[in-house]
Amino acid sequence: MRYTVAIMDEKKIVAIYKKTGPRFETKARVTLKEKKDFSLWYTPGVGSASLHLAKRPKDARLMSIKKNSVAVISDGSAVLGLGNIGPYGALPVMEGKALIFKEMGGVDAWPLVLDTHDPDEIVRIVKAIAPNFGGINLEDIKAPECFEIEKRLIKELDIPVMHDDQHGTAIVVLAGLINASRVVKKDLKKLKVVISGAGAAGTAVAKLLLADGVRDIILLDRTGTIYTGRTGLSGNKAELAQLTNPCKVAGDLALAMRGADAFIGLSGKGLLRAAHVASMAERSIVFAMANPEPEILPAEAKKAGAMVIATGRSDFPNQINNALVFPGIFRGALDKGVREITLATKLRAARALAALVARPTAAKIIPDLLDKRVVPAVAKAVR
Repeated sequence: MRYTVAIMDEKKIVAIYKKTGPRFETKARVTLKEKKDFSLWYTPGVGSASLHLAKRPKDARLMSIKKNSVAVISDGSAVLGLGNIGPYGALPVMEGKALIFKEMGGVDAWPLVLDTHDPDEIVRIVKAIAPNFGGINLEDIKAPECFEIEKRLIKELDIPVMHDDQHGTAIVVLAGLINASRVVKKDLKKLKVVISGAGAAGTAVAKLLLADGVRDIILLDRTGTIYTGRTGLSGNKAELAQLTNPCKVAGDLALAMRGADAFIGLSGKGLLRAAHVASMAERSIVFAMANPEPEILPAEAKKAGAMVIATGRSDFPNQINNALVFPGIFRGALDKGVREITLATKLRAARALAALVARPTAAKIIPDLLDKRVVPAVAKAVR
């Protein structure tokens, strides 16, 4: 099945971007109106601050941009659903994320795209620039490299590091699934969940669902279902085989979808067919989150029998988007000086997000991106 969803006219978008230029700018928080201001904020006053921080670097959290700054870092190897389009291709996305950080969370975020795909070099660069920042948001770095990079940086830095494609996505998916299960009147922990896509997002979603008690999860990659005994598995996929697919279902998406309660699409456009949805259990849930074009269009999924449908897009109901998560996570981390975003934090954040929809319906399982309650609720979950 092939289809095209109109997004926005490319020429018009490019023209707007060229006219606008940068979407944000640095802004001074103090003034330089008199000579004494120069004396305080630059020389000679700045020398006292420099000597102090040289002896007490931890005070940089109080005395510098480190207090409210996050680096948004990408190597451009897995940008949205566009693939490896490099650092220049990644730059508009990172700048957009920085804009969301500032507008939604009041966080000063700095887009930094790296012209390298070497994990060792990425780790070295991030460690070298870390003194400037209170947190590191990794973005659009492909699997499996993203797992190693994040793991090493968490271990080697004393500031919070989060790969948003993994954990921001997992948190918002769990929040949506909590409320979707309420709508379809099924026990979340007893759902049979099929996840299409075993990369960064699919891996993190599976692990967070497992941590919340969901046990029957089947993941698929381009080859088919992942299960113990499948040849050629290594790294994170070998680990996933041990953690998921308890019935060892071996086959394609059509086989995995039979009797499934929920589908979570983190793969590519058009991969889910109406026949797949029709083969699911009654009162089924479909999260078709491929961007910019989903695995199946909401109208088609509904016609095939799905009761609750969500996508990653803002022009359809139920937008499951990690923009609901990362501003609040880092707002809370910066405010509370935490060193690590823990599993417990992610679970609390998902529940806090879900709780903002008191009476979920098929058309409303997740708060809106512009809901002013979102960032404070997620930030509060960070301890």
